[in-house]
Amino acid sequence: MKVFFNNSCKICRSEINLYKKENIKDIDWIDITNNSDAEKETSRNDKELLRRLHVKENGKIIQGAEAFLYIWKKIPKYKFLYKFFKLPIIFTIFKYGYEIIAFFLYLKNKKQLKKLS
Repeated sequence: MKVFFNNSCKICRSEINLYKKENIKDIDWIDITNNSDAEKETSRNDKELLRRLHVKENGKIIQGAEAFLYIWKKIPKYKFLYKFFKLPIIFTIFKYGYEIIAFFLYLKNKKQLKKLS
């Protein structure tokens, strides 16, 4: 599994660093900052990658709140989050909450988009 995240965002980096500490061999952490390879691999442009967290597993691209479920499911220490947030009503609330927070983080970090965009 590959996780595409914004290492330039302090909040994003802090959370991902918690997950990285668990040293899960099945997860590759890929910084999307000025990373054209990430754009090619995900078929997403820099704005789309900056806007949401993305996971690639078995050739499928998952984004946003659902991507967190994939991450949490793989990390034993955080599996309880997967079990809780996958519940239908909880997931719906989580999904909308994530979109709101992600939108404001995008606004805060969009200055890092390539100058050509």
